[in-house]
Amino acid sequence: MILTPPKVSALGKGNFKSKLDNFFKSKLGKATAQGEEILGIEITNKEIRLAQISSNKANQWVLEKFFIHKVDLPDDAVVLENADKLGEELSIAIQKSKITTPNAAIAIPVTSAIIRVVTAPLMKDEELQKAIETNSLWENLVQLTDNLDDYSIFHQVINRNQKENTMDILFVASKLADINSYTSIIKSSGLNAVIIDVKCFALKSAVDQINQISQKSEDTNLTAVLEFGLDENYLMILYDNNPIITDIFLRGQDRQVLKQSQNQEEKEGLVRRFVIQVKQAVQDFETKYEKRIRNIKVVSDLNNIEDYLSIFRKDLVNIGFKTFDPMDGLKIPQQLEEQINLTNRSYLSTVVGLAFRKLDVFGYYKFVTAVKNINLLPNRQGMTKQKKMKAISNFAFKGFVGGVVGIYLVLFALSFWNIHSYNQKLKEYPKVIKNYSLKVKENKAITKELKIITTALQLSKSLKSNKDLSYRILAQIASSVPKRVRFDEVNYNGGTKVTIQGVAANDQDILKFIKNLGKQAYIQQASLSSMKLPRKSRSGITMKGFRIFVVIDPKGKSKG
Repeated sequence: MILTPPKVSALGKGNFKSKLDNFFKSKLGKATAQGEEILGIEITNKEIRLAQISSNKANQWVLEKFFIHKVDLPDDAVVLENADKLGEELSIAIQKSKITTPNAAIAIPVTSAIIRVVTAPLMKDEELQKAIETNSLWENLVQLTDNLDDYSIFHQVINRNQKENTMDILFVASKLADINSYTSIIKSSGLNAVIIDVKCFALKSAVDQINQISQKSEDTNLTAVLEFGLDENYLMILYDNNPIITDIFLRGQDRQVLKQSQNQEEKEGLVRRFVIQVKQAVQDFETKYEKRIRNIKVVSDLNNIEDYLSIFRKDLVNIGFKTFDPMDGLKIPQQLEEQINLTNRSYLSTVVGLAFRKLDVFGYYKFVTAVKNINLLPNRQGMTKQKKMKAISNFAFKGFVGGVVGIYLVLFALSFWNIHSYNQKLKEYPKVIKNYSLKVKENKAITKELKIITTALQLSKSLKSNKDLSYRILAQIASSVPKRVRFDEVNYNGGTKVTIQGVAANDQDILKFIKNLGKQAYIQQASLSSMKLPRKSRSGITMKGFRIFVVIDPKGKSKG
């Protein structure tokens, strides 16, 4: 599909009230967007990718969480046809990665979305909303084959032309059935899907952020991204934030070449057919907008992508092709360096772009750029309202706290003034201080003695003889120990709890020890509290540490 936007024009000036409203919305939006942690999730039939990005005190972007979970599905498996399986795998990935944020951002494939820039008569926001609610706007501007009610639709006014009395609207839609399938996968893992983006715009988000972080001097008004691989193939050109997306057709036999062929002629033939389509899309853009495309960022899931790019460069000598690195400029914690140490990291661009997304409930990004604000979540209005109430409550609470702090500051100021005044009136201040110091010392000594006496009295009241019970408990514990188990420490609180720490040769010995304990008369319950990684003892034997909690039954009931 080729999506061509109309000519870009400047935004019209609004009235003072509208500008003031937009100012406060942008301030609130920016503040709340920074406060909501977002987990980027990319789901494929091969693996599940998770990423979470935050900024530290030095204002650096940090890859806080990153995890790749392999999925055992056939190469031709469709994600939405394996929703239950992928939901289970996502739950496992969340547990392994120890991610705690509940907010998730996901992206649907470009092939599952309808993306268009349409021109409509100039309208106010209220008029536009009324036209959308009656379905008359989209029926006239966008000819869909199915019922509008079957789609989740996102729209954004990206340009208003007062002179021509028109405006340009970014229209993004996807089938509700597909959206619900993706959200069901997210919900089954205990997360909340708060953003549903389109893959191409997630890539744009990653490119924009990494260019800004790494301070690369590139034309921010023109970005060209090429996805080349087994799943999706398209060229996306974003000119002044208007998307022009061209699907690149790849034959079935070409996909087989990408998977396993080592034949150089077959590779060159594939690239030649691919480049013809890319070249046509580039020429169409350059002819229409009189703007040269000199570089194309390539995103691919192919390990040998550089082999293909060398052929690309030969066929299109006037355009530079370079794989995009979504980690360039990010601060990477040491524990994550090994996971991202990959030859081709471009295929991580989508999940990184999603991790850069912020939950925008006050329309901050509405005044920045439309393609950073796309959300196809069907119930986004309800979710937005809920988050707005939460944000407003937080602001109100902060205001209340600020007021209380202000009152206390005034009270403290008055107190210090009174102290100063009283100090001037105190003639015998040094003598009072000296007497006070003596009394404090006396009070400390008396308090210390009183504490000792009180403690002794309490101990004498609670002191009971339990030598017989202690002996029986320890004897039963000792008789339950298997051969290859050794104790490091046994703590008995004198009541109903014994903590045993030690080492064992393997897991079976620990389980056998717990089972033996459970058979004893004075032991009500024995459970494994924790295990430690195997370590070598002085004799060179590898042992595994453990801690067991034992609950005592003082009555010593017999067990059948």
